[in-house]
Amino acid sequence: MTVNDRTTPDPEAPPPGAAKSKPRLLSILGPGLITGASDDDPSDIATYSQAGAQFGYGLGWTMVAIYPLMSAVQMISARIGRTTGHGIAGNLRRHYPSWLANGIALLLLMANTANIGADLGAMADATTLVLGGPAHFYLILFGAVCALVPVFMKYTRYVAILKWLTVALLAYVATLFMVRIPWGEAPSGILLPSLTWDRAYLTTIVAVIGTTISPMCFFGKPPRRQRMFARFHSAKR
Repeated sequence: MTVNDRTTPDPEAPPPGAAKSKPRLLSILGPGLITGASDDDPSDIATYSQAGAQFGYGLGWTMVAIYPLMSAVQMISARIGRTTGHGIAGNLRRHYPSWLANGIALLLLMANTANIGADLGAMADATTLVLGGPAHFYLILFGAVCALVPVFMKYTRYVAILKWLTVALLAYVATLFMVRIPWGEAPSGILLPSLTWDRAYLTTIVAVIGTTISPMCFFGKPPRRQRMFARFHSAKR
């Protein structure tokens, strides 16, 4: 066995000799739940909000068009991680020249850096709208918290907090009942798309697709899926 074939121990796995029990629902959903909720990041919300504010329900058809693509990406990512036990970066390093893996990793670094900056900026702007104050202060504050908490907080505690933060997704359901939706106009934007060959319109479509199917889906999810399946099957034994 080589060094590359060794697997990294799962910090969430029970210690050796611990009594085995049936897997609990929250334990099974942990990595997948957190990873799925992380896709709905502030930059996504900001992009969708800007698209809705600029074009109303005119881009509703993109939900129907993008959903099969997003599902295919999720399925491929899950199968790669489940079958090989490695992510895309690991498989590239094992089967292709190193320059290809390094080049793609560099592009991923650039994309993730821009995405993190957009997330922090969206969080800072949203906090300014709610609480007031300078957006730059909130930008530095959120950046420091996101950088320091994973380093100094115990991993299991951090995962538990992230699981509870996924409850915030229920805000979408609450918003549906709190706002007034023109049900005659909304379905027409989804089922009867009106394409406009306008620069702003096309740019928004590219932004919606890019923020929905991000590089994190390809690179971040296969190893998480592999760990989730491994923990699930080890808990069943």
